[in-house]
Amino acid sequence: MFFNIPNSLTWLRIALLPAFIAVFYIPSDSLSIEVRNITGVLLFVMAGLTDWLDGFLARKLQQSSAFGAFLDPVADKCVIVVALILLVDFGRTNAILAMIIISREIAVSALREWMAEIGRRNSVAVNWIGKFKTGMQIAAILVLLWANPLIPHLSTLWLGNVLMWIAAILTIWSMLYYLNMAMGELFEQENK
Repeated sequence: MFFNIPNSLTWLRIALLPAFIAVFYIPSDSLSIEVRNITGVLLFVMAGLTDWLDGFLARKLQQSSAFGAFLDPVADKCVIVVALILLVDFGRTNAILAMIIISREIAVSALREWMAEIGRRNSVAVNWIGKFKTGMQIAAILVLLWANPLIPHLSTLWLGNVLMWIAAILTIWSMLYYLNMAMGELFEQENK
């Protein structure tokens, strides 16, 4: 089902990306940095809500599809990657952290695709470390997108980057976990 309700919400998440990008590149005389930050956070949150809602509706309406299973993680990764590149471009986070996170997403996505191809996708199913990693990435990105003071005398950029370092460590940990889970299959395929 190419255009059921859950898939339409996933397409909406992808369609939000140009608006999300544009908000940060509108000339500063048109939109203050505070308004950009707030709007960027709202668009990022809206993308996150569509992610939750499309999964909920796919289960509730029994509209899960192979296309949706493909498109949903692609949309998720695009939102994260675009946000990270924006944050690096605006000097709000370190490029090395973004590279670690983006590289892991590519590696684990390729691993899952390969495992699905050999009929062993469940060997690398999402677990608690992957979910925790995602939660930490989202928290870090939200704080760094906000960039306005949250609490007096607490730098939002400092806090966001502490969270980003934690997310990067969890990113590496989760990648090693998934590689370890797939290692038996990798060796078995090599020895055939």
